[in-house]
Amino acid sequence: MSRKTTYKDAGVDIEKAESSFRNLKDRINATHTPAVLSGVGLFGGFYDLSETGCREPVLVSSVDGVGTKLKVAILANRHHTVGQDLVNHCINDIAVCGAKPLFFLDYFACGHLDPAVYEEVITGITVGCKNAGVALIGGETAEMPDFYQAGEYDMSGTIVGVVEKSRIIDGRDIASGDLLIGISGNGLHTNGYTLARKVLLEAFEIDQYHEPLQGSVADELLKIHPNYYPLIQKVTDAFPVKGISHITGGGIEKNTRRLLQDGLQLNVNWGNWPVPPVFDLIQQTGGVPVEDMRQTFNMGIGLIFIIDPQYKEDLLKHGKLFPYQFYHIGMVE
Repeated sequence: MSRKTTYKDAGVDIEKAESSFRNLKDRINATHTPAVLSGVGLFGGFYDLSETGCREPVLVSSVDGVGTKLKVAILANRHHTVGQDLVNHCINDIAVCGAKPLFFLDYFACGHLDPAVYEEVITGITVGCKNAGVALIGGETAEMPDFYQAGEYDMSGTIVGVVEKSRIIDGRDIASGDLLIGISGNGLHTNGYTLARKVLLEAFEIDQYHEPLQGSVADELLKIHPNYYPLIQKVTDAFPVKGISHITGGGIEKNTRRLLQDGLQLNVNWGNWPVPPVFDLIQQTGGVPVEDMRQTFNMGIGLIFIIDPQYKEDLLKHGKLFPYQFYHIGMVE
């Protein structure tokens, strides 16, 4: 009789994945709002758009990951924050279009499922969704032996939101003379980690304390990407914002240029805000050219509002109501 080989023998343990998922089911269900019409486990998620209250609803969607920040989480054996990074990054990408985030879907892939790691990561996603009032409406878990190295995993997320058609923010009204108001970040967020890891992890131990950072390298690199949606919502309710850029891969200039019409350009005043110590540490330790720093990292600015100059002083004053710093960092020419 020939030898029998099961799926488990090949490296995929379906029962282990299902057991881990059952442990998370209550946390996932806790993110659901009255607009969610389906429970966990169906082939698709159902969301009732009539709950949005929009007269002319336009759906806005985005998909992203957190890149090689996952390498830091794996090396530090801290997996509870990257799920929040994923949710918040995706939310910001649609919030800058004027959208209200509605629901989220995740994808988690690994070579061999470690239930403890998996549950930490997905719990982080549920925390991010719960904090943002976003329903985690679906997801996929893939165990793929021989595809990922031992202990490694990857993930991505898809966010769907809605905006009233008349309130879409797409930069079409941006004109020469408009101002850039930068909003402070809290570190690298989710971009530039390939360069940051090469420089910092070749020079320092991941748990090594640095006084300028007021923590270890891991503490700094695993800071949670902020969710700017509440801030965006309040600012756009109070001011006629012409454009908003989320500063991700490509830095301040490349991300903000995406909003400009032909014939317009940016004039960024790079000395108008304090650059967080982590960026100085990366630049000095690795001898990274200034231009590389600026097109790789956010340099301490996580978000930019583009406004008519007449609103500058009022917006800067309004900024004192929030746990972020507001800076006039340049203009459109």
